[in-house]
Parts: sequence; structure tokens; C-alpha cells
Amino acid sequence: MIRATRILRRDALSGGEIVDRVVLDHGDRHRRRVAMRGAGGLSFLLDLPEPTVLEDGDALVLQDGRLVWVEAAPERLLEIRAAGDHALKRLIWHIGNRHIAAEIGPDAVWIAHDHVLAEMVRGLGGTAEPVVRPFRPEGGAYSGDHGNGHGHDHPHGGHQHHHAAG
Repeated sequence: MIRATRILRRDALSGGEIVDRVVLDHGDRHRRRVAMRGAGGLSFLLDLPEPTVLEDGDALVLQDGRLVWVEAAPERLLEIRAAGDHALKRLIWHIGNRHIAAEIGPDAVWIAHDHVLAEMVRGLGGTAEPVVRPFRPEGGAYSGDHGNGHGHDHPHGGHQHHHAAG
């Protein structure tokens, strides 16, 4: 099986033969090694040196130089809005305090659909409307330019991370 061993970020894409595309939700875009099948049927092994977040518009570089386009799949999200800038910042703080992935725009925040968080937002005076769109959450303070890596010290699904000294 042919392998994809590196990522060409969307801002560096300037050509190359795109032979297929993979449509992945947010969770499936955080990978290191997994067998994949493109929408056009191309099977390949994603084989990266470390877990990496694949961003919408990136390309996976196959061993023979051909490219597979990465597309963010539409997902069921909540679009959160508030009456003003301060109120939105307050909602962002409460969402961040729950350590969930969030995409922050100038006038709205998007999170995975969760009825409990929707009620919390509404209870704090915001709106939380269901939408279906690609999810592009923030990478996090310790993730570098790309990715959703962690560098803090609390449990996530049964595993630990540690704060950087500072």
C-alpha cells in the first residue's frame, strides 16, 4: 500500500497532481498513522512521524509525489453568539473553562453540539443555535502553528498531559 509520509500545508500548496481527496471530521483530522481511502477510491496509509492535525485545504504527499487533498467534513455544531463583545468574551471564558475544542470567530464561537453546554450558554444570556458546517477549532496554546496538541496538566479521556514549566 502506498504511504503518505508528509503534509503540504494549504499556504504552501503551489501545484502538484491532486489525485484524490479525503473528507474528515475534526476528530479524524488528528492523526499519525491510519489506513485511509479517498473519496475517489485511492487506498493509502497515512504514516506521519508524529500525530498531527490535518487542516482543511492541506494535502497529503504520497511516496510518489502525488497529492491527496484534505477537506474538513461538515459536522453538527452549536453556533454561540452574544449581545455584545464583552458578553461573548464571557461565554468564551466559560466554554474554555470546560476544556472543549472551540472555533472562535469575530462574532461567534462554534463547539461540538452538546445540549448541556447549549443550556449553559442560554442561561448566561447567549444564543446556541445548531448548525452543520466544517469545524476548525483553535489549536491550543501549546500546539504550535497547527494542531490540537496539549501541554497542560489535567486528564483527557484517561490520559495525562503536563504543563510546560514557566
